Amino acid sequence: MRILLADDATLLREALTALLDRLGHDVVAAASSATELITAHRALAPPPDLVVTDVRMPPGGADDGLRAALDIRARQPRQPVLVLSQYLADRYARELLTLPEGGVGYLLKERVNRVSDFDTALRAVAAGGTVIDPEVTRHLLRAREPGPLAGLTAREREVLGLMADGASNSEIAGRLFLSVAAVRKHVGNIFAGLGLQPADENRRVRAILVYLQSAPDQSME
Repeated sequence: MRILLADDATLLREALTALLDRLGHDVVAAASSATELITAHRALAPPPDLVVTDVRMPPGGADDGLRAALDIRARQPRQPVLVLSQYLADRYARELLTLPEGGVGYLLKERVNRVSDFDTALRAVAAGGTVIDPEVTRHLLRAREPGPLAGLTAREREVLGLMADGASNSEIAGRLFLSVAAVRKHVGNIFAGLGLQPADENRRVRAILVYLQSAPDQSME
């Protein structure tokens, strides 16, 4: 897989390059600033299979890397992008993760503990999937507004919150002291309440993204 990597920390950038090479990927270009990231992407032909970028990068030292990723997606809507950072940038993270074309991800560096899981996330995003770190989801949902969720019951919103937290149906059943069958019924009601049809792919992810879209802007850094 051809990867465009962006991180302003030289040692981390080189370590990630070595890791990606060991996993069988090819870092076709590396950038140390948001400006370099955009320039490098425009120069690559064909485009990379995946863009991996940090959030906080020069020239502004804020969420420049994430905004650069959104700029890239605005020009090439199907370009897969994975944000790998130790920071949470609420507004732009939500904007990236709710892009309709998919092929996006947001992982926290400190939570990428297993190389195999990291490689799985890389390949999932490159294939058009959506990968969201549970901690990112928790922060984005913490101050959410009802919005499109108004049609759900309190219990259904509670179940959906745990789904967004990465819990399986059996784990939700254990936490809420429900049977797995009852949880399945709640999940089905959630899909119906959000207008997600059985033919829709990734209904669980889509339901979580509705939550993300309903969260108000606030800083999480």
